[in-house]
Amino acid sequence: MIVVVQKSLEASVTIDGSVKGSIGVGFVILVGIEAEDSQDDIDWLSRKIVNLRLFEDEAGVMNLSLIDVEGDILLISQFTLHASTKKGNRPSYIKAARPEIAIPLYEKFIAQLESDLGKPIQTGEFGADMKVALVNDGPVTIIIDSKNKQ
Repeated sequence: MIVVVQKSLEASVTIDGSVKGSIGVGFVILVGIEAEDSQDDIDWLSRKIVNLRLFEDEAGVMNLSLIDVEGDILLISQFTLHASTKKGNRPSYIKAARPEIAIPLYEKFIAQLESDLGKPIQTGEFGADMKVALVNDGPVTIIIDSKNKQ
């Protein structure tokens, strides 16, 4: 799994003109799932995300986690994170998991994030045409690949 974690002041996802999810302070997370991903990837990423120290403490140092600031998560599925651009100008998405594999993993990731964060999270809709609005705080953007844990 690949995630792009963006620290937000506010964010929302709109589908067919209606807001599906919105948050204030927290993380907008774009997630790309590949066929080889498993519950181990989900567990590791979820723990990593909720404990990332990207929020400022009283001294202005990024020393507080999402849990510490009681922040929220807006999770968006994005198969294009697995784009290969090695050949030509049309990206290949061959590494991205097919929906029959990706959707159950996406749903498990939602459940794990909610469990680790201790509250419900906001989401987009798998496979939908989504419009994501974000005020990126910092800006702070972190890319994490569960296949590169070392």
